[in-house]
Amino acid sequence: MSFLFSGNKASKTFKPVKNIEKGTRQHTLQEKMIKTLGSGNLQLAVKLPEGEDQNEWIAVNTVDFFNQLNMLYGTLTEFCTPETCPTMSAGPKYEYHWADGVRVKRPIKCCAPEYIDFMMTWVQEQLDSETVFPSRMGVPFPKNFMQITKTILKRLFRVYAHIYHAHFEKVCQLEEERHLNTSFKHFTFFVHEFDLIDKKELVPLAELIDLNLGKDKAGAAGPK
Repeated sequence: MSFLFSGNKASKTFKPVKNIEKGTRQHTLQEKMIKTLGSGNLQLAVKLPEGEDQNEWIAVNTVDFFNQLNMLYGTLTEFCTPETCPTMSAGPKYEYHWADGVRVKRPIKCCAPEYIDFMMTWVQEQLDSETVFPSRMGVPFPKNFMQITKTILKRLFRVYAHIYHAHFEKVCQLEEERHLNTSFKHFTFFVHEFDLIDKKELVPLAELIDLNLGKDKAGAAGPK
């Protein structure tokens, strides 16, 4: 479970939480990340620790964001249904269709819960793959690691965007807005630090992202 959700009353997850095996290099990095997050300085927490491998750092954080969204969306599954969310959208201007290039080669239109189920299952498969996300010491990352990771983070962003645009009122009713805002602020700093998502993909939450990245600004709220 992510440090950011310690003490969270909501324990339901959408997919099984991805755990990093103890004794691995990535587990050591995860402990460093948790320690830094404990300081409350999210901007500092995303920076690559001195002497560490960037791919491993990005891998550990990607797993953490998957787990964070797993828990956030897990509290909303009864409200995000084919009836309430017939399309996977982030406001009226942005709609996402699903394709993974393997099982589904041509993008298909689907409701939000179906899209998120397809997407989170696909992400989980990538994270569980020793070929893509090696956990053993000395095993190199594949040459396309950054490409795959950027796709993962782009798709995770779409879930944040859908939650903010379609379910933020319900998030507030559940008193989970602090967890959502902190998680997305952490995500914003991270993808900005390593330039992991194209700016055009971030447009649905551009106002919130600008607020998160602004100096001495806090208390991010949902999109207007």
